[in-house]
Amino acid sequence: MAKLSVELTLVKAKSHIKRGELAEARKLYSAVLSSFPNNKKAQQGLNSLLGGNQSVAKQGPPQAVLGQLINLYNQGQLEVVVEQAQKLTVQYPASFIVWNILGAANKGLGRIVEATNAFMHVTRYNPNFADGFSNLGATLADQGKLDEAITAYKRAIRLKPDYFEAHNNMGIALRRQEKLEASINSYKKALSLKPDYTEAYNNLGVVLVQKGNLTEAIVSYKRSLSLKPDYAEAYNNMGIALKEQGKLDEAIEVYNKALSIKPDYAEVYNNMSITLQEQGKLDEAIEACNKSLSLKPDYAEAYNNMGITLQEQGKLEEAIEAYNKSLSLKPDFESAKMQMLHQQAHICDWDSIEEGRSFIPDLGTSDKFVNPFGILSLEDAPERHRIRSEVYAKLKYLQEALPLREKPSKVRDRIRIGYFSTDFKEHPVAYLIAKVLEQHDRNKFEVFGYSLHGNKQSALRQRLVKSFDTFVDVQGLNGKDIALRARQDEIDIAIDLNGYTQHARTEIFAYRAAPIQINYLGYPGTIGADFMDYIIADKNLIPTKSQKYYSEEPIYLPYTYMPTDNTREVSKRSSTRKEMGLPDGAFVFCCFNNNYKISGVEFDIWMRLLTKVAGSVLWLRRSNKLSDISMRKEAQKRNVDPSRIIFADRTEMDEHIARQKLADLFIDTFAFNAHTTATEALWAGLPVVTKLGEGFAARVAGSLLNAVGLPELITETEKGYEALILHLATNPDDLSKIKQKLATNRLSKPLFDTEQYTRHLEEGYRQAYQNYFDGKAPQTIIVKK
Repeated sequence: MAKLSVELTLVKAKSHIKRGELAEARKLYSAVLSSFPNNKKAQQGLNSLLGGNQSVAKQGPPQAVLGQLINLYNQGQLEVVVEQAQKLTVQYPASFIVWNILGAANKGLGRIVEATNAFMHVTRYNPNFADGFSNLGATLADQGKLDEAITAYKRAIRLKPDYFEAHNNMGIALRRQEKLEASINSYKKALSLKPDYTEAYNNLGVVLVQKGNLTEAIVSYKRSLSLKPDYAEAYNNMGIALKEQGKLDEAIEVYNKALSIKPDYAEVYNNMSITLQEQGKLDEAIEACNKSLSLKPDYAEAYNNMGITLQEQGKLEEAIEAYNKSLSLKPDFESAKMQMLHQQAHICDWDSIEEGRSFIPDLGTSDKFVNPFGILSLEDAPERHRIRSEVYAKLKYLQEALPLREKPSKVRDRIRIGYFSTDFKEHPVAYLIAKVLEQHDRNKFEVFGYSLHGNKQSALRQRLVKSFDTFVDVQGLNGKDIALRARQDEIDIAIDLNGYTQHARTEIFAYRAAPIQINYLGYPGTIGADFMDYIIADKNLIPTKSQKYYSEEPIYLPYTYMPTDNTREVSKRSSTRKEMGLPDGAFVFCCFNNNYKISGVEFDIWMRLLTKVAGSVLWLRRSNKLSDISMRKEAQKRNVDPSRIIFADRTEMDEHIARQKLADLFIDTFAFNAHTTATEALWAGLPVVTKLGEGFAARVAGSLLNAVGLPELITETEKGYEALILHLATNPDDLSKIKQKLATNRLSKPLFDTEQYTRHLEEGYRQAYQNYFDGKAPQTIIVKK
C-alpha cells in the first residue's frame, strides 16, 4: 500500500466514523496496519474504535498484533481468531480489547455462551466501554435472556447517549417481550440519532405490523427501501404487511422483488406460499414451499406451512408427514404438534394420538400459542381451554383498540347489530342462524351482515343476503378497515360468529368494531380476550360454577344457546335402507359427527355394543379414505366384522336430514359433542344419547336435549352412556316411547321454536346494550322465560 493510498484510506476511515459506519472504519484501519504495523494514525484510530485509552492499551498486546487479529476476523477466519485470542487472554488477561475480539469471533461461530462469557470479561475490565455492553446485550438476547439484555443495552446508552445501534437492538429485545410501545420508542430514538438508519426503519415496520398498524408499517418499509433499494429483508416484511391488509397480489409482487435481489431467500418463498394458500392457489403454494426447503432444508416453519397446505388439499397423510418433519427439526414447535394431532384425529389414528397424549395438556398453555380449536376434540379440560385461548389472544392479537365513539345521549330506537362471519354460505352455522336473522324485530333492531371470506353463490347464500337490512362483502379488507367500516355503520353490538374457527378474523374485534362485542355460536368456548364482552350461553352449557373458565360474561338464554330453523326442509323422497347400504331388520347405531371428534374411548364402547346387539351396524359419516380404513382396522382389532361399519356419502342437506330416519339411535361423542349434527338428528326424529362433559364443546348435546324435553337421554359417565344405549337397543318398546316423545316435543318444546328463541336472544342483546348505555361494565345477563 503506497503512502498516498494510506492517507486516502485514513481519510476514508474518518469519513465512515462521521457517518457512524464503525465496522467499515475498523476494516480500513486494520488494512493499513496489516501493511504498516507501526502507523500511529491507524493505531490511534483503531484503539479509539475499540474503546481503548493509552493506559489500558498498555495492558494488552501490541497494536500490530491486534491489527493482524482484526484482519483475520474481517477475512472470516474465526476459528483462527478464537485460537489466537484465547492464547492472548492468558498472556494479557486484562485486555478487554482481546476479550471483545474473542467474543465477536465466538458469536460469529454461533457459540453464544462462550461469546457471552467473553463480553462479560470486556465489561469487567473496561466498565466504560459502551460497545462491550452492547455486544453483551446481543448475546444475552440470543439466549432469550431479554431482561438482562435490555439492562446491558441501557448501560451502553448511558455511556454513549448517541449510540443508535444500541437503541435499535434494545427495540428488538423489547419487541420480543411484547413491549411494543417501548420498542417503537427505541426505534424512533435510533432514527432521531441516525435519520438514514435503514435497519431501524425496517425493524419499526415489523413492530407496527405486530400492533396491527399496517399502513404505518408499509410507510416505514418504503422509507427503508428509499435509503437502501436493494434491501431484500424490507421487501419481505412489506409483503407480510400487504398480505395482512388483504392485498394478496401486491404482496406476491413485493415478494418477487425481494427474490430478484436475493434469489436464495428461503423465508420469502415460505411467506409467498402462505399468501398463495390464502388465494386458493394450493399447487403454487406447495411449489413455493418446496423451493424454500430446497434452499433451507432444516426450515421447520416451511414444513409446517406445507402441512397446512396439504391438509387444505385433502392430502392428510402427506400433511402429517410434513408436520413430522417439522417436529424432527424443531421438537418444541407446538403449532406443528397441534396440527399433526388434529390431522391424526381426522384419519382416526388413535394409536399415534395416544403416543402424543402426554404433551397435549402443555400445548399452548405457556409462552407459545396454538389455535385452541384444534385441541377441543383431544381433551375435555375447560381450564386449559381458557388458558390456551388467553395465550393465543395475548400473543396473536396485539392491535390497539380504535377510540370508541361518544356514547349516545339517548337509547336508540333501533339497536344496530352487526353479524361478522366467514360462513355466510353452505355451512352449519348458516343453517342454524338463517331464520333467526329473518325473524329479528325490525322495529327494534337494524341488522347488518359482514361477509369475511368466500362468496360462492347458493340458495342459502342468497337467503342470508336477503335476511340482512345491510349486507357487505368485506373479505378484501384488512381487519382495521373492517372495524372502521363497522364504526362508520354505527354498529352498537358486534357479533363474532367464528371465534377461532377456520378463516376467523378475530383481529376485527381486537380493534373494537363496536362498544359491545359478543362471542356467539361458531366457536364452542371462550375467546380469552378482554375485547370480547359476552358469550351467548345457557345454564346447562355453562353452569354458574364453570363461569371461571370463560373470559366473557354469559348472556344466559332460558332454554338453549343454539338457534334452529323450524322451517328446515326434510326431503320428501323416501329412501330405503338398501339404498344407503344398510341391512333391513338390523339395529342401526348412527353418529354423523365429524370423524375427528371420535376417539378410541367412544369406539371401544361402540364395538362392545355391536358385539352385544346381534346383527347391529354402525352408520358413520364418510370423511376420508384413511379414516374409513383406520376404523375398519380398529373394529377388526376388537373382533368385530369391519363390514358392520357403514359409511354415508355426502348428499344434499334435505336428503341428509331425511335419511337419518332410517337409523334407530344417534350415539354421541364425548369431548366434542354433536352440535349442529344433533339438531339435524332431532329434527329428523332420531333420538340422541349423549354424555355430559365439563367444557362447552362437551355439553352442547345435553343443552339441546334439555331444550327438546328429553333429559333422560343425557348421561354423566361412560358406563351410564353405554348402559343406556344398550338398554334402548335391546328394549324396542322403550325406544319407541322415546321416539314418540321426540315426535311430540319437536314442535312443542323450545328447541325448535325459532320465533321464541329470537325474542330471547334480542332481550339478551337489549340488556347488554342497556348495561353499556348505563355505563356499567359487562355483567352476567339472565334472560327470563
